[in-house]
Amino acid sequence: MSQSPRTKRRTSFLQKLPLLIWLVLVWGSLWQDFSPGNLLFGALIALAVSHAFYLPPIELSGRFNVLRAVTFMLWFIKQVTVASFQVLYWSVVKGPNIRNAVLAVPLRSPSDFMMTAVGHVLSLIPGSLVVEVDRGSATLYVHAMNAPTKASVEKVRADVQGFEARLIRIMGTRAELAAVKAEHAGAPMVTYASTSAGRTGPADTAATGEVL
Repeated sequence: MSQSPRTKRRTSFLQKLPLLIWLVLVWGSLWQDFSPGNLLFGALIALAVSHAFYLPPIELSGRFNVLRAVTFMLWFIKQVTVASFQVLYWSVVKGPNIRNAVLAVPLRSPSDFMMTAVGHVLSLIPGSLVVEVDRGSATLYVHAMNAPTKASVEKVRADVQGFEARLIRIMGTRAELAAVKAEHAGAPMVTYASTSAGRTGPADTAATGEVL
């Protein structure tokens, strides 16, 4: 039995709802204004964007850990504060002498929602920015400040993958959560790029000297 037009519209709206909520939160974060009026304006813009451009439906995992989410918010506030002082120090003390890097960071999850969440969290922390996303291999290309050595680059990569692990504990699939718990117990991390046949991972691009 085919769905009625009204049912189809309701289903389409429910599929878009998580993305609309996320766009409104990003709007508030960018303006650093979570007042009702600004969020309402952001909601109107999100609705206009979702109608004007094709946006794929967001597939949710079906789980959300509230306690982990609260802990993540406190941790995120701390990261933003510490990173702000670091960028200030680099700007005042080191100036143009710092060496930046663009590095490839493979993620565990191929979910568009998870990649978007990791990318936005990373971009909201001063000193880092996502410059490109490879959806096919679930890889983020990140611009990082003050990463002059291979060890510092690996630390940035590990930090970004740590962000993803925190988000997986909040709202990742049960399989992704099990993989993160296995890593905590000592198992090696398995990224989506490493399980995709024929993909070129970050280790291959590092040899060219273009992307670390």
